[in-house]
Amino acid sequence: MSGRVSVGQRLSLGLSLIGLFGVIALIAMVSLQYGFTADELLHFSTLAYTRNELIGHVGLPILVLLVPTVLAARWVILRAFRPLEAAAHAIEAAPTERGVRIDDRDMPAEAMPFVAAINRLLDRLDSVAREQEAFAADVAHELRTPLSILSLELDRLEGRDAIALKEEVTAMRRLIDQLLLMAQVNVEAAAPLPAKSIDLATLAEDLVARLAPGIIAGGRDIAVEVEDGHVAVAGHREAIMAALRNLVENAVRATPAGGTVTVVAGPGTRLRVRDEGPGLAQDDLMRLMQRHERDAFASTDGAGLGLAIAHRIMVAHRGQILAQQEARELILSFQQ
Repeated sequence: MSGRVSVGQRLSLGLSLIGLFGVIALIAMVSLQYGFTADELLHFSTLAYTRNELIGHVGLPILVLLVPTVLAARWVILRAFRPLEAAAHAIEAAPTERGVRIDDRDMPAEAMPFVAAINRLLDRLDSVAREQEAFAADVAHELRTPLSILSLELDRLEGRDAIALKEEVTAMRRLIDQLLLMAQVNVEAAAPLPAKSIDLATLAEDLVARLAPGIIAGGRDIAVEVEDGHVAVAGHREAIMAALRNLVENAVRATPAGGTVTVVAGPGTRLRVRDEGPGLAQDDLMRLMQRHERDAFASTDGAGLGLAIAHRIMVAHRGQILAQQEARELILSFQQ
């Protein structure tokens, strides 16, 4: 922004030039009225008298008029641009989701073409994004049916080749499920559905009960703890459960055989997942939340979308994912 001339500066310069022309005009009129010639204005013998006359009839009136005018003009200019400043702050503070528009109710008429053009651009961007997400969801749905049929056919086969094929199909189904969930979360962010009250402790208990058989069969344990009783947040249950499930699956992979993964509800509006691995620093977590990034314990049957999906879900719920390396915890933190 440095080096740019603002509209306020240009208006101030214009008012200053108007004042200067006014002073020159008044000096000319006073000189004409009193019959001052150019020689009298510049001659030493008449300079004091001329100066006093000009100060009394030009200087003081201009000073009395100019100071309030400059202050009033500055106030008017600042007030005129206040809606633009408020709009800039509102956009800066807006959540990273679609549907954000500039409120033009208090905008001056001169700014309306610019504001309307920006809002139309945002409309077009939202429309394109919704079309892309709807397309991804349609593709995911179309792929699920043949994969289900293929899985049933492979169940009839035996041998190493059949097992390898089943693993590939399972990996493909997991990838499609992740893509479908990402598309659903993004579509909900674009056109939010009515949020419901979700009890975090109950959600954690339900997920642990659902995942416990598979985790125990894999040689690890899973437990659930509730610290603050039943605390509720507003959101979409299946999406939050999917985010928590991704964190639990990461914790299971990081925990050695015989170890325990613990899901903790609390304190407050937090869901914590504690493992027995080496822990994860916040900087590493931020990197792993980028799509296709993997850590040393990442599953080889996915596409590196787990934490990216969980992050997107938390953004849609005005929350965030945190890491506490010393406590070996990943946390879903919702706004109070």
